[in-house]
Amino acid sequence: MVDRTHRVVIEGSRITTPRLALRPWATRDAEAALAIYGAGEVSRWLAPALEPVSDVAAMQRLVDRWVAEAGTLEPPQGRWAVELRETGQLVGGVSLLPLPPDDGDLEIGWQLAPNVWGRGLAAEAGHAVAHQAFESPSGIEELFAVLRPRNNRGAATARRVGMEWVGETDKYYGLRLQVYRLRKGDLDDHGPTTTLRAH
Repeated sequence: MVDRTHRVVIEGSRITTPRLALRPWATRDAEAALAIYGAGEVSRWLAPALEPVSDVAAMQRLVDRWVAEAGTLEPPQGRWAVELRETGQLVGGVSLLPLPPDDGDLEIGWQLAPNVWGRGLAAEAGHAVAHQAFESPSGIEELFAVLRPRNNRGAATARRVGMEWVGETDKYYGLRLQVYRLRKGDLDDHGPTTTLRAH
């Protein structure tokens, strides 16, 4: 499980944890983002929600689209670039977006560069975004993660965030997917997290 004794600080569209800084995507991020979304180990699990990205120009178009879409998303929805606080290095992305086809359920998604796998960073980012969602005035009571079968790393991350497996469905994306759910009351059931919301 994620270390639930740490602090999550929410300041507008920025979220920090002990090791991570989550911030909105910027157009300057394309080259660093390609190391994440262009990696075959990452992209193989993302289609059709996100098609593989082959070069910096394609990544630039995608990041520019994310930047443009940011103003149209209803809080607490969003996409965040994930940086290491210690170095400022961009190492991943995390999102909270409506699931198709009816946009009634919210999905947490996380992607990290393969060179930082195995350190619990994806779970830390997912946990922070879950706090941001549940503490918003929107009244959200549950969040989901949907994963392709055999995405064992993604399933392990979902469990570390505190999510429980609830079954399989073909409701989303026209694919047979594993569904994990996190209820608001279960977010920190293994210990406290201090959350500060700056105004």
